[in-house]
Amino acid sequence: MDAHDLVLNWRGDVLENSHIVHAAIVDSDNNLLYSLGDPSRLTLARSAAKPFQALAILEIGAAGKFGFDEADVALISGSHNCEDKHISRVTAMLQKVGVTEQDMRCGGHPALSKVINTKWLKADFVPTAIYSNCSAKHVGMLAAAKALGVGTENYHDPSHPVQLKIKQVHEDLANLKPEEIRWVIDGCNAPSPALPLWNLALMFAGLAHAADQDDVSPGPSTKNQARIYRAMAAHPHMIAGDSRFCTDFMRLFSGAVVGKLGAEGCYGVGVRNCEATRRLGAKDGLGIAVKIEDGNIDILYVALMEILTRLDIGTEEVREELNRSYCMMPKNTMGVVTGHTSCKMDLKRCN
Repeated sequence: MDAHDLVLNWRGDVLENSHIVHAAIVDSDNNLLYSLGDPSRLTLARSAAKPFQALAILEIGAAGKFGFDEADVALISGSHNCEDKHISRVTAMLQKVGVTEQDMRCGGHPALSKVINTKWLKADFVPTAIYSNCSAKHVGMLAAAKALGVGTENYHDPSHPVQLKIKQVHEDLANLKPEEIRWVIDGCNAPSPALPLWNLALMFAGLAHAADQDDVSPGPSTKNQARIYRAMAAHPHMIAGDSRFCTDFMRLFSGAVVGKLGAEGCYGVGVRNCEATRRLGAKDGLGIAVKIEDGNIDILYVALMEILTRLDIGTEEVREELNRSYCMMPKNTMGVVTGHTSCKMDLKRCN
């Protein structure tokens, strides 16, 4: 394990687990600035791809045609908790598009919120498609199919025009050829990309750079990327919800960053041009993509906060608050602290 960058999980003074970390820190000119592990690791983005799936929906013109506001755009980009505000908005979006829950090709699942899931279990409630954390994305894809004037029945199929547009958006923003991105079926039944971690970071860097360009009459693609960034930053509660890292991360950074979790230990961050990014040598926006080899989400947050600390992104107060909430030392059933985490990382300067 000495050859790897690691987050170490201790119980007492005994090492219990070692978690391999990969990361790429890239600017919007596609310069790799820093790395951990293998920055080119082929990585399933999972839900970290949602902002770019949402971007394709905007590029098709569905948001304008059906009157999606900024909170709707944020919800399409997010993985929601199934709080009342989320479900009511998804329901309203279905009505705007003129489709029903039966048209959605995703299934229900336990809520990502432990509080809500406990309520469901007590009520013997069985969630349906609208209660998927991806439900707004699926309504957005249905809207895109209608905006294109093509059939909605198989909007989730990899060969459907909506999915082909999503693929093209990923290729453009990741600066990759079609054969360099692999596509798999995600948990919600829609295609999801696997791409090098470096290129995922580049996509998030592009979002941040677009937000900085929005006032200088950019082209329509840049305007749409800026809209995604601003919607996520302005409505972080639509990206996740109560007691969720994505929401608190963006709320505490007050528009300076956007971030999106992907299942199995993947995370993408876009950082707008600022003193910290310039000090790191970034040209315009900065992107960070992180992957935990064993998929541990709790360890993912530890690794991401360690990276942000070493890069000195954000204030110490903000980082401390996130660490207190999401990187706490483990406690047993009596509330006794039983261990801690530490990082064995060599954050390499690459450019």
